[in-house]
Amino acid sequence: MKSITVQQLRERESTPLIDVRETDEFAAGHVPGAVNLPMSRIGDLLDELPEGSFDVICQAGGRSARVVEALEARGHDATNVEGGTGEWIQAGYPVER
Repeated sequence: MKSITVQQLRERESTPLIDVRETDEFAAGHVPGAVNLPMSRIGDLLDELPEGSFDVICQAGGRSARVVEALEARGHDATNVEGGTGEWIQAGYPVER
């Protein structure tokens, strides 16, 4: 499984970001530009995944790692964001609400 840090995520410019946290978690604050596709519904939302490579984030990196593994098995080019949104916020990076 491919992984990146939140610092590497911040440097990316054109890679789509999927946030797999639940809707209420996402609404409380997320990485700017992230699209919310909750892990609990990801199986129903596969047609909403971007074409090509994309990054996957959650709160701490556990859920996103499981989603990346499942999506890789289906042939998607997904990368896990280690440390997740919690580490992003801890680093002082901006969030959207």
